Amino acid sequence: MSDRQNDEFYLRRAMELARHGIGLTSPNPCVGAVVVDDRGEIAGEGFHTYDGVKHAEVLALEQAGARAKKATVFVNLEPCSHQGRTGPCADAIISACARRVVACMQDPNPAVSGKGFARLREAGISVASGILESEARPLNESFAKYIRHHTPLVTLKTAMTLDGKIAPPPDLLAAPGTGGTSGGWITGELAHAHVQELRHQNDAIMVGVGTIIADDPLLTDRSGKPRRRRLLRVILDSRLRLPLNSRIVQTSEDDVVVVCSFAEEKRKQQLRDHGVRVEQIARTTADGYPDQTGIMQRLGELEITSVLIEGGALVNWAALAAGVVDKVFLYYAPKILAGTGSVPFAAGAGFSRMTDAAHVKSIRIHHFGEDFAVEGYLRDPYQD
Repeated sequence: MSDRQNDEFYLRRAMELARHGIGLTSPNPCVGAVVVDDRGEIAGEGFHTYDGVKHAEVLALEQAGARAKKATVFVNLEPCSHQGRTGPCADAIISACARRVVACMQDPNPAVSGKGFARLREAGISVASGILESEARPLNESFAKYIRHHTPLVTLKTAMTLDGKIAPPPDLLAAPGTGGTSGGWITGELAHAHVQELRHQNDAIMVGVGTIIADDPLLTDRSGKPRRRRLLRVILDSRLRLPLNSRIVQTSEDDVVVVCSFAEEKRKQQLRDHGVRVEQIARTTADGYPDQTGIMQRLGELEITSVLIEGGALVNWAALAAGVVDKVFLYYAPKILAGTGSVPFAAGAGFSRMTDAAHVKSIRIHHFGEDFAVEGYLRDPYQD
């Protein structure tokens, strides 16, 4: 292999290790590290988990031991240069007498970006950065958004037919628990399984109270993968209509937040008695709903770095209209509902001009059997 191919091989291994931290690192980034000794053999590997405290580079260096001397350290994110819960990783690399550091990208935190590389270079360590950066960026896009803006990365997810319908006419809706579609779900099992992967990648899931009343869902992460924190279940409920006998209330373990704009204290207390946190947002929209920007600011204060919106047509439009959506993950089934009564993807005033429309960029297409999904960004989480 060429030197470039060699670097890419070990960086992809570092990214593979970093992915083991998904669900376990928030509010920290996902980082994996590989130490390759001076004979070209892997001497140590590590990945960060929040509860494990030690960073990926430190774990890999400890595993390498004396073989870290004159080694190359491959890492998907710039080694930190600041004192946090642990000492700077850059200092650990310097102390181990490594020869070279190869990283995919700089730290997205503007307060420290580039400082780790600078410290390494000052110590005489060769540094290469920017290799496979486009592959590495999605791993820590929620961290990038959160560390720059103190609000979570917001992903709008929905499943729809080819003609943009998320459900048949309301009077044809099936009984609660069938996903709000007559005769079954819109998409198939492979797409459903992937939704659980999306839930696992996020700190919180958000829906409107109408979804709870209609379908009585649990809104849990059923990926089967470990998480550091339970998926926070956020319900938009302007006047606290959430049924106390709903499954989400009955299973709350301090992981359900109801966001309201107006509510009686008695009703708030009833929900609190069931282990539900009630957040009243002072700012409201013209029609009395909690302000989406205020909601995201509050979730950021709770160290929520990513939110998956799985709402209905009204919630989808409210999020788009408020400009809080960073990316979309839209599943499509090869079906056509048609009809004026079928429920659209987003129901509201809509954008009045084509130039005002939400512009989705950096699009990727995913296939799930006969279904497919469009993933794209309304804004770059790495930009201010």
